[in-house]
Amino acid sequence: MGDRVTGRIGRGFVLLVGFTHTDGDAELEWMTEKVLGLRVFSDADDKMNLALGDVGGALLVVSQFTLYGDARKGKRPSFIDAARPEHAVPLYERFVALLRARGALVETGEFGAMMDVELVNDGPVTLWLER
Repeated sequence: MGDRVTGRIGRGFVLLVGFTHTDGDAELEWMTEKVLGLRVFSDADDKMNLALGDVGGALLVVSQFTLYGDARKGKRPSFIDAARPEHAVPLYERFVALLRARGALVETGEFGAMMDVELVNDGPVTLWLER
């Protein structure tokens, strides 16, 4: 990718998103609601009580099929549970569209590209969400 920047946000979430072969609209709808409703930003009392929209946050959505890597056996992970690109690309695009339709400011990576992703983890808060 060189020095080309495809997405950049300030305060918000970096979403590393992976899909499996059984994912569909129900999972996308659930994830959209979950991500936009998570109350993990601090309020005036320093309690995790505010959602993304409450703080004017944005989303950087990056496809990451390696989330479905299974390294329980052997030395090389298996990616058999990761959705093939012909299934994953439409899911990724639909997820981004659903987030934007709900009013979220969304930046993206480039699906399938080798990318350098930098982030400052404020908190730190790192969550794994799976339906």
